[in-house]
Amino acid sequence: MQNAKNFIIQNSLIKPGERIGVGVSGGSDSMALVHFLHSISEELDIEVIAIHVDHGIREESRDEANFVIEKCREMGVRAYKFRIDSPKIAKEKNISLETAAREGRYGVFNSLFKKDVVDKIALAHHLSDQAETILMHIFRGSGVAGARGMEPIRGGRFIRPLLSTSKEEILDYINFNNLDYVNDSSNADNTFTRNYLRNVLFPQITAKWPGAIGAIVNFGKAVKEDDDYINSQIFDDAIIYEDKEAKIPLSYFIYPAPIISRMIIKALKNIGVEKDFEKKHVDMVKDLATSHENGKRISLPFDVVAIKDYDYLTLANRKKVIPQFKCELRCGEFDLPDGRKLVVKRVKEMQQKEGVVYFDYRKVPKTAMWRFRQDGDVFTKFGGGTKKLKSFLIDKKVPQRKRDILPVLADENQVFVIAGVEISDLVKVEGVPTAYSVEIKE
Repeated sequence: MQNAKNFIIQNSLIKPGERIGVGVSGGSDSMALVHFLHSISEELDIEVIAIHVDHGIREESRDEANFVIEKCREMGVRAYKFRIDSPKIAKEKNISLETAAREGRYGVFNSLFKKDVVDKIALAHHLSDQAETILMHIFRGSGVAGARGMEPIRGGRFIRPLLSTSKEEILDYINFNNLDYVNDSSNADNTFTRNYLRNVLFPQITAKWPGAIGAIVNFGKAVKEDDDYINSQIFDDAIIYEDKEAKIPLSYFIYPAPIISRMIIKALKNIGVEKDFEKKHVDMVKDLATSHENGKRISLPFDVVAIKDYDYLTLANRKKVIPQFKCELRCGEFDLPDGRKLVVKRVKEMQQKEGVVYFDYRKVPKTAMWRFRQDGDVFTKFGGGTKKLKSFLIDKKVPQRKRDILPVLADENQVFVIAGVEISDLVKVEGVPTAYSVEIKE
């Protein structure tokens, strides 16, 4: 795997002293990656930590989670396992099971960043995965942005050390080091888009064109080089940014189409729309700017609205942004983003007072934090019975405008206290000396 080591160095994927979490499913690719990074950890001066996410889809997934933990510990690698309910996420959000699993997995990864457990997450995507990704993006109509394929590092935190390593090299490494791994039965389910491409289309493509994988990846590299050059030629100083809006002068739309398309994508990213738009949506924006009357507006994916308004084409990000707030559990007064204060006190006696709730702080996990609500939060009602937090707040007739700025004390998605509203049955007070009071002061 010297190729992988050179790739890490050439792309500056890892810095000395970093804690590298490795997404380990238990399959051959991820088991090879965690073993390889651990084998060069002293040389790179890093700590390797295995992260396994059980997606809750298959019956055997719990056994696979235990397998990963056991094998990583045999290697001398610290390992953590997490379980998410992908079918539930898919149903609640009305998305595919594949998308739900990905969202849940990255939710776990991001929580590890927030808790300062790891500095980066290494993913086991390899050369064939890159070729599959490029084709998938082309088939979906993503245009040049998708044809670039996956980047060696994304968002400064997600790295792909094996992106230039072939599947054959990985299997050779597995065999040479006598590494055990599991075969995920869901990999044979061709209803998943990537599995269909991998199991049905790619064997036919490579049978006809044996060098197809390398050719597709090289095509992606050429696209990236051209795309980077064209992006460097964009002059967009006259675009006005204010309050999640980008106002593009209509005069800019006389530029060549490749410049206009990239200018639109750049403007979208600058107003917080990180996902790649498909070419058809970019074309809709260009058509609005050049072929429609003033005042015309269109709705685009990801809560974006485009408006033609006199001398400008305005792109507006209408997605609701929940303010950020987080603090540890202790006594004191804590400032909330909107100017209110969260007040937590230790009390010797409990008195009925509107807006004040009491809870037993000894029953709260040490890792619990005050924050605003998140998707997937659940609450065990006082007296028993668990509900989604959103449903509970609706039952309590908490106005929608207040739900997103209501401080909750939670560990992962388990909510123990809803400030000013209710406490969970899990932290009910059974001895006053161990009670905290909490209230919100305007």
